[in-house]
Amino acid sequence: MSTFHSKTCIRFVARSTQTDYISIENKDGCYSSLGRTGGKQVVSLNRYGCVYHGIVQHELNHALGFYHEQTRSDRDQYVKINWENISPDMAYNFQKQNTNNQNTPYDYGSVMHYGRTAFSIQPGLETITPIPDGTVEIGQRQGMSNTDILRINKLYGC
Repeated sequence: MSTFHSKTCIRFVARSTQTDYISIENKDGCYSSLGRTGGKQVVSLNRYGCVYHGIVQHELNHALGFYHEQTRSDRDQYVKINWENISPDMAYNFQKQNTNNQNTPYDYGSVMHYGRTAFSIQPGLETITPIPDGTVEIGQRQGMSNTDILRINKLYGC
């Protein structure tokens, strides 16, 4: 959360009487609803596998209203989705969305971008291939990219 505080105007504070709030909980998996849902909004960060800077930032970005980078409506210029390699019950994670990209370029380095083999039907099969350069790294979870930070600042008027 310190990156949000130091690089954006987003502030996470302890809840007192707020009706709408984020509740970070140790549930099964790493997940968050998209955007403000109203009332208690659970962000699940299981202590075994989710408590890393990039994963925490990824889930909090969902809570702030950000989709996965590879679901951008213009993504076909930047990545090829290999539908035949995607587990059928996870295909929804790759559907294009009407995203608000804040007039920013496609960001292969976004903390919101899935890795090459995300939700693959078999280990090692690519579900996402960057184009035109198939060697570009995607799916990093080290932390927010400069473009991730820029988008937050633009969306929230920082």
